[in-house]
Amino acid sequence: MEIKNLEAIVTRKNKKIYKDGDKLIKIFDEGYNKSSVFNEVLNQARVEETGLNIPKILEVTVIDGRWAIIMDYIEGTTIEQLIRENPDKEDEYLDFFIDIQRKIHEKRSPLLTKFKDKMTDKIMQCDLNASTRYDLAVRMGAMPMHNHLCHGDFNPSNVVITPSGEPYIIDWSHASQGNATADAAKTALVLRMEGREEFAEKYIARYCELTGTNKQYVDDWTPIVAAAQLVKVSPEIKKMLMKWIV
Repeated sequence: MEIKNLEAIVTRKNKKIYKDGDKLIKIFDEGYNKSSVFNEVLNQARVEETGLNIPKILEVTVIDGRWAIIMDYIEGTTIEQLIRENPDKEDEYLDFFIDIQRKIHEKRSPLLTKFKDKMTDKIMQCDLNASTRYDLAVRMGAMPMHNHLCHGDFNPSNVVITPSGEPYIIDWSHASQGNATADAAKTALVLRMEGREEFAEKYIARYCELTGTNKQYVDDWTPIVAAAQLVKVSPEIKKMLMKWIV
Protein backbone atom coordinates (compact mmCIF):
# COMPACT_ATOMS: atom_id res chain seq x y z
CA MET A 1 0.00 0.00 0.00
CA GLU A 2 1.34 3.45 -0.98
CA ILE A 3 0.09 6.87 0.10
CA LYS A 4 -0.10 8.12 -3.51
CA ASN A 5 -2.76 5.51 -4.25
CA LEU A 6 -5.04 6.62 -1.40
CA GLU A 7 -7.85 9.21 -1.34
CA ALA A 8 -7.07 11.95 1.19
CA ILE A 9 -10.21 13.24 2.95
CA VAL A 10 -8.86 15.24 5.91
CA THR A 11 -5.57 17.01 6.68
CA ARG A 12 -4.77 17.79 10.30
CA LYS A 13 -1.72 18.82 12.25
CA ASN A 14 0.83 15.96 12.20
CA LYS A 15 -1.46 13.58 10.26
CA LYS A 16 -3.56 12.97 7.18
CA ILE A 17 -6.64 10.79 6.92
CA TYR A 18 -7.40 8.69 3.86
CA LYS A 19 -10.31 6.58 2.68
CA ASP A 20 -9.66 3.18 1.15
CA GLY A 21 -13.00 1.52 0.41
CA ASP A 22 -14.63 0.63 3.73
CA LYS A 23 -11.46 1.48 5.65
CA LEU A 24 -10.14 4.72 7.08
CA ILE A 25 -6.37 5.11 7.27
CA LYS A 26 -4.82 7.69 9.58
CA ILE A 27 -1.21 8.30 8.56
CA PHE A 28 1.03 10.29 10.88
CA ASP A 29 3.86 12.56 9.80
CA GLU A 30 7.34 11.12 9.59
CA GLY A 31 8.97 11.16 13.03
CA TYR A 32 5.65 11.23 14.90
CA ASN A 33 6.02 9.77 18.36
CA LYS A 34 5.54 5.99 18.21
CA SER A 35 4.22 5.76 21.77
CA SER A 36 1.54 8.37 20.98
CA VAL A 37 0.31 6.27 18.06
CA PHE A 38 0.02 3.14 20.19
CA ASN A 39 -1.55 5.10 23.06
CA GLU A 40 -4.27 6.32 20.69
CA VAL A 41 -4.88 2.77 19.49
CA LEU A 42 -5.03 1.48 23.06
CA ASN A 43 -7.52 4.19 24.05
CA GLN A 44 -9.79 3.37 21.15
CA ALA A 45 -9.56 -0.37 21.73
CA ARG A 46 -10.57 0.11 25.37
CA VAL A 47 -13.52 2.31 24.39
CA GLU A 48 -14.61 -0.33 21.86
CA GLU A 49 -15.16 -2.64 24.83
CA THR A 50 -17.80 -0.31 26.31
CA GLY A 51 -20.20 -1.14 23.48
CA LEU A 52 -20.45 2.43 22.15
CA ASN A 53 -20.75 2.93 18.41
CA ILE A 54 -17.19 3.78 17.38
CA PRO A 55 -14.93 2.77 14.48
CA LYS A 56 -13.17 -0.51 15.19
CA ILE A 57 -9.39 -0.65 15.02
CA LEU A 58 -8.28 -3.12 12.34
CA GLU A 59 -4.53 -2.73 12.13
CA VAL A 60 -1.49 -0.66 13.10
CA THR A 61 1.16 -0.61 10.40
CA VAL A 62 3.81 1.45 8.61
CA ILE A 63 3.07 3.00 5.20
CA ASP A 64 5.88 4.68 3.26
CA GLY A 65 7.92 4.88 6.45
CA ARG A 66 5.13 6.47 8.49
CA TRP A 67 3.01 5.03 11.28
CA ALA A 68 -0.59 4.38 10.30
CA ILE A 69 -3.78 3.26 12.03
CA ILE A 70 -6.35 1.41 9.94
CA MET A 71 -9.94 1.31 11.18
CA ASP A 72 -13.52 1.06 9.94
CA TYR A 73 -14.64 3.92 7.72
CA ILE A 74 -18.00 5.25 8.93
CA GLU A 75 -20.11 6.52 6.04
CA GLY A 76 -22.32 9.43 7.00
CA THR A 77 -22.62 13.12 7.86
CA THR A 78 -21.23 14.82 10.96
CA ILE A 79 -23.50 16.73 13.30
CA GLU A 80 -21.35 19.76 12.45
CA GLN A 81 -22.31 19.43 8.78
CA LEU A 82 -25.97 18.89 9.64
CA ILE A 83 -26.08 22.06 11.74
CA ARG A 84 -24.44 24.11 8.99
CA GLU A 85 -26.79 22.74 6.34
CA ASN A 86 -29.91 23.04 8.53
CA PRO A 87 -29.44 26.07 10.82
CA ASP A 88 -33.16 26.06 11.65
CA LYS A 89 -32.64 22.68 13.34
CA GLU A 90 -29.64 23.74 15.43
CA ASP A 91 -31.44 23.27 18.76
CA GLU A 92 -32.67 19.82 17.74
CA TYR A 93 -29.18 18.71 16.72
CA LEU A 94 -27.70 20.23 19.87
CA ASP A 95 -30.02 18.14 22.07
CA PHE A 96 -29.09 15.04 20.05
CA PHE A 97 -25.40 15.88 20.46
CA ILE A 98 -25.75 16.26 24.24
CA ASP A 99 -27.75 13.04 24.50
CA ILE A 100 -24.87 11.18 22.84
CA GLN A 101 -22.41 12.77 25.25
CA ARG A 102 -24.56 11.67 28.18
CA LYS A 103 -24.47 8.10 26.87
CA ILE A 104 -20.66 8.32 26.74
CA HIS A 105 -20.55 9.51 30.34
CA GLU A 106 -22.70 6.56 31.45
CA LYS A 107 -19.91 4.18 30.39
CA ARG A 108 -16.88 3.09 32.39
CA SER A 109 -13.43 2.12 31.15
CA PRO A 110 -11.30 1.59 34.27
CA LEU A 111 -8.00 1.07 32.43
CA LEU A 112 -8.01 4.49 30.77
CA THR A 113 -5.79 7.27 32.13
CA LYS A 114 -7.47 9.39 34.78
CA PHE A 115 -8.65 12.79 33.56
CA LYS A 116 -7.04 14.62 36.49
CA ASP A 117 -3.68 12.98 35.75
CA LYS A 118 -3.86 14.12 32.12
CA MET A 119 -4.71 17.67 33.17
CA THR A 120 -1.92 17.75 35.75
CA ASP A 121 0.69 16.57 33.23
CA LYS A 122 -0.34 19.18 30.67
CA ILE A 123 -0.53 22.03 33.14
CA MET A 124 2.96 21.19 34.39
CA GLN A 125 4.22 21.47 30.79
CA CYS A 126 2.74 24.91 30.11
CA ASP A 127 4.50 28.23 30.73
CA LEU A 128 2.21 29.58 33.44
CA ASN A 129 4.03 30.84 36.52
CA ALA A 130 4.53 28.45 39.41
CA SER A 131 1.95 30.09 41.70
CA THR A 132 -0.79 29.87 39.03
CA ARG A 133 0.03 26.23 38.32
CA TYR A 134 -0.09 25.51 42.05
CA ASP A 135 -3.45 27.27 42.40
CA LEU A 136 -4.90 25.23 39.53
CA ALA A 137 -3.56 22.02 41.06
CA VAL A 138 -5.19 22.86 44.40
CA ARG A 139 -8.50 23.62 42.68
CA MET A 140 -8.38 20.41 40.72
CA GLY A 141 -7.53 18.42 43.82
CA ALA A 142 -10.68 19.74 45.50
CA MET A 143 -12.91 18.50 42.67
CA PRO A 144 -14.87 15.26 43.25
CA MET A 145 -13.29 12.05 41.97
CA HIS A 146 -15.45 10.38 39.31
CA ASN A 147 -14.78 7.59 36.81
CA HIS A 148 -17.05 8.41 33.89
CA LEU A 149 -15.79 7.78 30.37
CA CYS A 150 -14.64 11.15 28.97
CA HIS A 151 -14.08 11.71 25.25
CA GLY A 152 -11.73 14.65 25.73
CA ASP A 153 -12.50 16.32 22.39
CA PHE A 154 -16.25 15.88 22.02
CA ASN A 155 -17.47 18.32 19.40
CA PRO A 156 -20.03 18.18 16.56
CA SER A 157 -17.35 17.22 14.02
CA ASN A 158 -16.61 14.04 15.98
CA VAL A 159 -20.10 12.55 15.70
CA VAL A 160 -21.01 10.92 12.38
CA ILE A 161 -24.64 10.09 11.60
CA THR A 162 -24.98 7.14 9.21
CA PRO A 163 -27.63 7.09 6.44
CA SER A 164 -29.77 4.91 8.75
CA GLY A 165 -29.59 7.56 11.49
CA GLU A 166 -27.14 5.72 13.76
CA PRO A 167 -24.59 7.97 15.53
CA TYR A 168 -20.92 6.96 15.63
CA ILE A 169 -18.36 8.77 17.80
CA ILE A 170 -14.90 9.20 16.31
CA ASP A 171 -11.44 10.42 17.40
CA TRP A 172 -10.75 8.91 20.83
CA SER A 173 -7.10 9.97 21.10
CA HIS A 174 -7.85 12.13 24.17
CA ALA A 175 -10.08 9.63 26.01
CA SER A 176 -9.79 9.29 29.77
CA GLN A 177 -11.90 8.51 32.83
CA GLY A 178 -13.04 11.18 35.23
CA ASN A 179 -15.56 13.92 35.78
CA ALA A 180 -18.33 14.24 33.18
CA THR A 181 -18.67 17.97 33.86
CA ALA A 182 -14.98 18.47 33.11
CA ASP A 183 -15.56 16.77 29.75
CA ALA A 184 -18.44 19.19 29.10
CA ALA A 185 -16.21 22.14 30.03
CA LYS A 186 -13.67 20.87 27.50
CA THR A 187 -16.36 20.66 24.80
CA ALA A 188 -17.35 24.28 25.45
CA LEU A 189 -13.70 25.32 25.35
CA VAL A 190 -13.15 23.59 21.98
CA LEU A 191 -16.13 25.48 20.57
CA ARG A 192 -14.74 28.76 21.91
CA MET A 193 -11.34 28.02 20.39
CA GLU A 194 -13.15 27.73 17.06
CA GLY A 195 -14.60 31.22 17.60
CA ARG A 196 -18.11 29.94 18.34
CA GLU A 197 -18.73 31.67 21.66
CA GLU A 198 -22.50 31.97 21.23
CA PHE A 199 -22.90 28.29 20.37
CA ALA A 200 -20.62 27.34 23.28
CA GLU A 201 -22.82 29.28 25.71
CA LYS A 202 -25.94 27.67 24.27
CA TYR A 203 -24.34 24.25 24.59
CA ILE A 204 -23.41 24.78 28.26
CA ALA A 205 -26.84 26.15 29.16
CA ARG A 206 -28.59 23.21 27.51
CA TYR A 207 -26.13 20.64 28.90
CA CYS A 208 -26.73 21.91 32.43
CA GLU A 209 -30.49 21.91 31.90
CA LEU A 210 -30.63 18.36 30.50
CA THR A 211 -28.24 16.87 33.06
CA GLY A 212 -29.32 18.85 36.13
CA THR A 213 -25.79 20.27 36.47
CA ASN A 214 -25.09 23.57 38.18
CA LYS A 215 -23.36 25.87 35.68
CA GLN A 216 -20.95 26.98 38.41
CA TYR A 217 -19.58 23.45 38.44
CA VAL A 218 -18.73 23.74 34.73
CA ASP A 219 -17.21 27.17 35.35
CA ASP A 220 -15.01 25.70 38.09
CA TRP A 221 -13.49 23.27 35.58
CA THR A 222 -13.00 25.83 32.80
CA PRO A 223 -9.69 27.39 34.02
CA ILE A 224 -8.25 23.90 34.48
CA VAL A 225 -9.09 22.60 31.00
CA ALA A 226 -8.03 25.95 29.49
CA ALA A 227 -4.60 25.78 31.15
CA ALA A 228 -4.13 22.23 29.90
CA GLN A 229 -4.61 23.50 26.34
CA LEU A 230 -1.79 26.03 26.55
CA VAL A 231 0.86 23.60 25.35
CA LYS A 232 1.75 24.19 21.67
CA VAL A 233 -0.97 26.67 20.69
CA SER A 234 -0.79 29.82 18.58
CA PRO A 235 -0.37 33.21 20.29
CA GLU A 236 -3.96 34.11 19.33
CA ILE A 237 -5.41 30.96 20.94
CA LYS A 238 -3.16 31.41 23.98
CA LYS A 239 -4.49 34.93 24.49
CA MET A 240 -8.05 33.63 24.37
CA LEU A 241 -7.30 30.78 26.80
CA MET A 242 -5.66 33.13 29.30
CA LYS A 243 -8.98 34.98 29.68
CA TRP A 244 -10.42 31.81 31.21
CA ILE A 245 -7.46 31.16 33.48
CA VAL A 246 -6.76 34.53 35.14
